[in-house]
Amino acid sequence: MINKEALPGHDFYARPDVVQVSKDLLGCTLHTFFDGEHTSGIIVETEAYCGRNDKACHANNGTRTDRTEVMYGPPGHCYVYLCYGIHHLFNVVTNREGLADAVLVRALQPLNGVEIMKKRRGMEKIKHLTDGPGKLSQALAIHTNMTGSALSEPLLWIEQRRQEISDEHIEASKRIGVDYAGEDALRKWRFTVDSGLFR
Repeated sequence: MINKEALPGHDFYARPDVVQVSKDLLGCTLHTFFDGEHTSGIIVETEAYCGRNDKACHANNGTRTDRTEVMYGPPGHCYVYLCYGIHHLFNVVTNREGLADAVLVRALQPLNGVEIMKKRRGMEKIKHLTDGPGKLSQALAIHTNMTGSALSEPLLWIEQRRQEISDEHIEASKRIGVDYAGEDALRKWRFTVDSGLFR
């Protein structure tokens, strides 16, 4: 099922600039394969979080908990946490071990297994199916028990972009839901690309 030739290498995730990795994940595809069902989507919105001097980051300046420990691990693994006790949010660990950088995947353009995703979300229409971080995890059946998994796993993986995306097609804006972070909340580290590029 996995197209190993399309998997980003270790160096893709291990780069020190989490903002650039966040931009470069746009246009990549996120895949799951559970119970014989393949679902996927094109990543169209991300947010960058830095483990140092970023109060919006769960692991800012060495904060370590059972939940965030995976962020200090190797790049190219996923960090999935529960938000408001309901939503499972999927993140990609980047940089090198010990630094706790990560990218939150905020939205997808549905690709494979749309009917399966609709059923998982209890929806009949494709609109708004995967246009939020909690929505996409529900649609792709991503849960916190996947945290720490390598992004080349047979159940959960990311494949490289199918086409280049120029900076003029990427919109930068403030991250969502991090007002508690003070000045760090004003960083334009949320990146969105027009899903129309992939039609």
